[in-house]
Amino acid sequence: MRIPLAALVATSLLAASALPPAFAQDGAPITVNVNMARVLRINAPAATVIVGNPAVADVTIQDPQTLILTGKSYGQTNLIVLDMGGEPIADTLIEVAQLTAGTVTVYQGQNRTSLACAPTCQPTITLGDDGNFSASTLASSQLVQQAAE
Repeated sequence: MRIPLAALVATSLLAASALPPAFAQDGAPITVNVNMARVLRINAPAATVIVGNPAVADVTIQDPQTLILTGKSYGQTNLIVLDMGGEPIADTLIEVAQLTAGTVTVYQGQNRTSLACAPTCQPTITLGDDGNFSASTLASSQLVQQAAE
């Protein structure tokens, strides 16, 4: 039985339109660190970006094929990118983690504090640290900024 070429082309087009939207390379999640940004380049112009949980990550359109991903809090969420026609061109998992290089974590009972040690250790604000330590570190940082103005 021979299938006409037009039927094969029509079937191929229908199958292609049923494919899921693009994912990150090899299906792996896109990773970004908390309080860090990352440039994402996409193959088709984006008109709309949707982040499943904006408390975990934020995405802005720099230009139609360049997105800026910013990690806001630990966790995972998803990112959907739509073209001008509202069609999905990307749907992928975003994973936000804490940068650990150059960081020392100190535990005192149940209280945790973090220090950025590059090259000398200084207090840093990290999600999950003791509230009093974080407030003190933030207040100190604000005093330094005010003195510089």
